[in-house]
Amino acid sequence: MQTYIDTYKNMRKRLNAYGYSMWVLEWDLETDHPTGAVDYRAEQIEVLSNEIYALETDKKYNKAIDYLYENIDKLDDLLKREIKKVQKELRLIKKMPKEEYIDYQVLLSKSTSIWSKARENDDFEMFLPILEKIVAYQRKIVRYLQTPELKGYDVLLDLYEEGMTTKEYDVFFEDLRNELVPFVLTATSGKKPLSRKLTKNLFPLYKQKQFNMYLTDVFKFDLTHGVLRTSAHPFTSNFSSFDVRITTRYIENSIESAIFSTIHEMGHGIYEQNINPELKDTNLATGSSMGIHESQSRMYENMIGRSYAFWEAHFDHLKEIFDKELKNVTLLEFYQYINRAERSLVRTEADELTYPLHIMVRYEIEKLLISGKLKAKDVAKRWKRLYQQYVGVRPKDDKDGVLQDIHWAAGSFGYFPTYALGSAYAAQIYYAMNKDFNVENAISDNKIEKINAWLKEHIHQYGQSKSPKELMLLATGEPFNSKYYIEYLKRKFSS
Repeated sequence: MQTYIDTYKNMRKRLNAYGYSMWVLEWDLETDHPTGAVDYRAEQIEVLSNEIYALETDKKYNKAIDYLYENIDKLDDLLKREIKKVQKELRLIKKMPKEEYIDYQVLLSKSTSIWSKARENDDFEMFLPILEKIVAYQRKIVRYLQTPELKGYDVLLDLYEEGMTTKEYDVFFEDLRNELVPFVLTATSGKKPLSRKLTKNLFPLYKQKQFNMYLTDVFKFDLTHGVLRTSAHPFTSNFSSFDVRITTRYIENSIESAIFSTIHEMGHGIYEQNINPELKDTNLATGSSMGIHESQSRMYENMIGRSYAFWEAHFDHLKEIFDKELKNVTLLEFYQYINRAERSLVRTEADELTYPLHIMVRYEIEKLLISGKLKAKDVAKRWKRLYQQYVGVRPKDDKDGVLQDIHWAAGSFGYFPTYALGSAYAAQIYYAMNKDFNVENAISDNKIEKINAWLKEHIHQYGQSKSPKELMLLATGEPFNSKYYIEYLKRKFSS
């Protein structure tokens, strides 16, 4: 037994080193790489992918995993969870032919750059050939990974949120469709007057960066083990709790975009930084799932960052930095501005009330693409139609329509639904946390570390050593229930 454990752990160490190298290349691609280096970089990724493939298909390594999996009951709880996870992750590399696997990795290494250019030029046709190839590969992945329990789109959904299938998601989205769509159409039917100093003003980027660095201290994001950079699409990237990197996007005519992008990504980053160091170098040293991860970013961004209590504590400092731009703007005006509900086209800029409707559009399109009922060439048209139906607006172009997200270019089918699920998780977790202490008071007293500590104790520290369903039971005392989310949204946006 110990020989097999040692074989597994030694190979895991080597794979982590290669994985870290690949991760740094991906980070570089999204933040600060020369555009002329894409092809050369792809060549290096091909070499690394081949090396990783060789390690992951090594006979001794796989024999060790198979033996440990067959004797799973003899392992300690952490190794038991890890071997189950690795066995699941290796299904693709075991079942997909090597040539296909390498070709797919190379395709993805180029696809995000092509997507970026297509979005910049508002040219869906430029991206279409790559999208068609990625969708074809996603269907292959489904065929390789399907089981008696998981078939079709469910295979991809389970990769991002363990235990969630179209059966559960269909019920969840149906609840949102019945409860929120009519409510949203009413809540967004008329525009309330907003201060022109907030809607028709320019906010110097150097001042925005100054306030964002202030926020890293407010939320206790550890900059000795993390960085904040700029990218076209805000994201969080990490390989361990010791190296957690986040990005944001600055828009000169928007004071809120960078603020809430940064808070959102810090929610992800703080989660990763709070994972128990004892999980270091295991395959469990990251967030439990995409949905649980999104619950943290959404809670920090919306339930904390957009709360009146938060800006009671920090609005004066914001006005000190933007002394001319925010002159005579009141706290109430600012609060109403950052919590306005309106029909919009761009998911990342959507308010929290309409946000899940943006996700419903993507969920329905992905289901149709993977089932073969919708062709990639028809996605842009379907996108516009669903936006009109659910959000009440129709995109005039593809830049702010089907090309706005990087996810499909990265091969992340099945990811989008976790965004809405995460928001719903957040409402339930916040409700449970509020039973232990007054969360609003902690926010207004600038004691975010109290919230961080509670979340670390009940969720963060466990990494992937517990499943999403186990974490929800542990943190809230009950299984997932969407009623907390629906009640939260209706209460906030009815006032």
